[in-house]
Amino acid sequence: MIKKLSALLICVVMVSSCKLDLLDNPNAVTTSNTDINYLLNSIELNYRTHFNQMSDPGMRLTRMLNQGSAIYDNAVSPSNFDGAWETAYAGLMTDAKTLIPLAESSELFVHAGIARTLRASVLLNLVDGFGDVPYTQAIDATNFNPGVDQAQTSYETALAELDKAIANFAATSKSGATSDLIYGGNVDNWTRLANSLKLKAYLNRRLIDKSGATTAINALVAGNKLISTATQNFAFRFGSNLTNPDTRHPRYAGQYSPTGGGDYQANAYMGALYSSKGFPDPRIRYYFYRQTVRNPTDVNVLRCITNTKPAHYSDADVFCLPSSVGYWGRDHLSNEGIPPDGLLRTAWGVYPAGGLYDNDAGVPVSLGAGAGGAGIHPIMMRSFIDFMLAESALTLSTTGVAKDLLKSAVEKSMADVRALALGTIESGKISTFEAANNLVWADQVTRYVTKVLADYDAAATTDAKLNIIATEYWLALHGNGIESYNLYRRTGKPANLQPALDANPGAFPRSYYYPSTYIIRNANAKQKTSLTIPVFWDNNTAGLLR
Repeated sequence: MIKKLSALLICVVMVSSCKLDLLDNPNAVTTSNTDINYLLNSIELNYRTHFNQMSDPGMRLTRMLNQGSAIYDNAVSPSNFDGAWETAYAGLMTDAKTLIPLAESSELFVHAGIARTLRASVLLNLVDGFGDVPYTQAIDATNFNPGVDQAQTSYETALAELDKAIANFAATSKSGATSDLIYGGNVDNWTRLANSLKLKAYLNRRLIDKSGATTAINALVAGNKLISTATQNFAFRFGSNLTNPDTRHPRYAGQYSPTGGGDYQANAYMGALYSSKGFPDPRIRYYFYRQTVRNPTDVNVLRCITNTKPAHYSDADVFCLPSSVGYWGRDHLSNEGIPPDGLLRTAWGVYPAGGLYDNDAGVPVSLGAGAGGAGIHPIMMRSFIDFMLAESALTLSTTGVAKDLLKSAVEKSMADVRALALGTIESGKISTFEAANNLVWADQVTRYVTKVLADYDAAATTDAKLNIIATEYWLALHGNGIESYNLYRRTGKPANLQPALDANPGAFPRSYYYPSTYIIRNANAKQKTSLTIPVFWDNNTAGLLR
């Protein structure tokens, strides 16, 4: 009996102890048991996803990819942005808010600087996409209905955050961020990225603050801490692993399968690369892979071959097919059904998606073909910096010669596209094809650059010269719709982009509708009355964009 009572007392004590332990769940992630390296990796992986989600609509609106809607209102439907909003707020910003105070209190300043840089970049992207967005009141467990900050204020907040990041990188840290997936903890590269993001923000603001933008950009140039070399390129690199986990580039994963399919490339973009200079752009075989090298003749797989070019298209506008050699995409705002062309339409190539190099083979894509998805997200490349500085030198008279910067930008773009491809398993195929066809890469690049510079010299007005800079930037931005959308709204260039198939698609979106989940869940949220509402730095006239 005594033994039974003793056992009962022990059980009572144990049960009582267990009840007390429920106050501290050993399986829960708290600030005291968080691995800061894993948290940093989570932020970087969320940033990768955020970039792809925000880049996609920009590529489609600027004719890099087909937009599968007939009118603009559907192209930027509120439901299209639910994932991007969730990734930004529930993912990256939440993790950054947790990491930064932990890192700074532990004197892990590199970790904090990386989190601040990526958070600032996300905030800039949200403002550039939507305008006024929540920030000051966001990520607060006591406030489920955060109000928005004014867009211009959020830009200032992001710029201040980048300055704090730069200060973090300059501080003495107890430990480096060796788990960093992007730069391996290289503080000079991260500092250059932070300054390069500031350049982007100031250039966007040049329309509303010419003097301030000029002073700020000149200071950045004088500081000599912008991205300038290939090793400083801000690009997220993918692998070729298929499962557990799938590390492939998302564009590759969506297209390289036994049945093909995936994205339709934009006819206008392929046409510009193929024929706008009078000869093909050297990058075209890297950007796109043709599954067939002959144009279709079967109306069942490409209906438009029997259609007449729309009356609102000019003679110069590409329609239906951009060439005679198998480049197979779709026209702007084409929402046709999907015929059996999954193994015929032009696919993503080796740059940036890690696909196949186009050596005129004309065979269908397949699982694992080409570089297996080992591509990149080209987020902020060294060529982008020179294109932005060329635009700034031309429009603001900032430090530098616009023509020289344009030349440097094109050459850097060519070199980086080539380097990525030669760093993959496609390298041997490239060498074999070039040797068999007497192609010398350096000669191709020289011919292209010579043509661009001759056109620039022949341009009679500043506006015409700006169009050349912007067009070359657009062609170098393949895979980055965030910056192409900013470029188009900021400059109205490239001029005369291919019109929509429908003669009346509605007004071009000057910003995106707010996501449906934000409108539904936040009592203080108000949807825009129109997608023609511009973001704060866009004071261009109505009707400039189409």
